[in-house]
Formats: sequence, structure tokens, C-alpha cells
Amino acid sequence: MTHARGERTALCDLFDRLGPDAPTLCEGWTTYDLAAHLVLRERRPDAMGGIGISALAGYTASVQNGLKARHPYPELVGIARRPGGVYGLLPFLDKAVNTLEFFVHHEDVRRAQPGWEPRELPADLDELIWKRVSAGARIMLRRSPVRLVLRRAGGGAVGGAVGGAVGGVALGGAREGAKVQVTGTAQELLLFCFGRQEHARVELTGDDAAVSRATEARLGF
Repeated sequence: MTHARGERTALCDLFDRLGPDAPTLCEGWTTYDLAAHLVLRERRPDAMGGIGISALAGYTASVQNGLKARHPYPELVGIARRPGGVYGLLPFLDKAVNTLEFFVHHEDVRRAQPGWEPRELPADLDELIWKRVSAGARIMLRRSPVRLVLRRAGGGAVGGAVGGAVGGVALGGAREGAKVQVTGTAQELLLFCFGRQEHARVELTGDDAAVSRATEARLGF
């Protein structure tokens, strides 16, 4: 089983255990809302634009609510368990695109519940997450108002910020302004970059004001 399928299955198992009204880290969304989002993302390409484009968000929200109205929660979770659309037809694309998507949303549900702790990940998944963070930091951190240097606990650094470069141990990023170093494991850095700063167990080093701005910034794709 690929990690994409493993995270999908684990998330849907958690959906089943928690029911439709459990909180998530996605602001304003319950587990029912998140399950509907996952189904929309794979099976309603006409409504995907609103996920990233605010002008289209109203239509996306109406389609998502329509999915909830048409499908009882257990049925919707059952649909989410199976890769849909192109992801169902092209397993390599499911692996390439959905590994991080389902990992992050799995954590969105896990970390919204009391008593959560970070998972110990398989070494290959941990390495894959770090590679994706390294490659995508420039994009994910593009809205940061300060320079950010991501340092993986145990070694390796990648710098990024608005308009900045990414690579190796160079700082890169903005030409001027405050700098904040963010240190943590690969999964914690991923969640930080995806805008879950409050729930990512990372160490932030830098000027207090810059750290505050980094924590409050809207990060992610």
C-alpha cells in the first residue's frame, strides 16, 4: 500500500470513529465538512477553483454543502475512501499528489482532538515529506512577511520567503528584513508550511516581533 492510500485509509477510519460533528483544524469545518471537501476535490473538478480562488469560493461551498445534503456521513466517508477522478485512474498521480494532502488532513483531524501526540513515521515517509518541504518551501512561504529558514531536526536547512530563493543551507528569501529560524521534524515543518503554525511542534528562533508575524502569517498553497 502506498503512503497516499495508507493516509487516506487512516483518515477515513478516524472519520468513522469520531462521527460527523468532530472538530478539525480547518477553520469552521467539522469532520463532515472535511469529508465533503475531499470528495469534491476528486470528483467535482468544476468546483475545485474555489479552493484556491476566493472569487469562486461561493460556488465551491455550495457544491460542498450539496454533497453533504445528498450523502449521509457514512456514505460520504465511504466515497472518500476510494480515489476518485484521475486519481482513481492513475495510481501514480494519487501517490504524487495525495500523499501530503491526506497526511495534512489526517493531522487536521488528529490534532483537533484532545491528547494528541506526533506520530512516529516510517523512515521513507519522513524522508519524502522533507523532500517535498524542501522543494515547495518557496511557494508555501511566499506570503510570509519575514524571512524563514526551515531547519530539519537532525540536519538540513532550506531558506525561503516572499520572492526568495530556496536551496541547500543558504538562507535565500527576502533581501532585507527580519529572519526567523523554524526547527522541527519533517512532519512538523510540513504542517507549519501548510499554515498550521499553532499546532506544529516547532522551535522558532528570532526577534520576538518577527516570530509573532511568522506565527500569524497565512502560509501554504
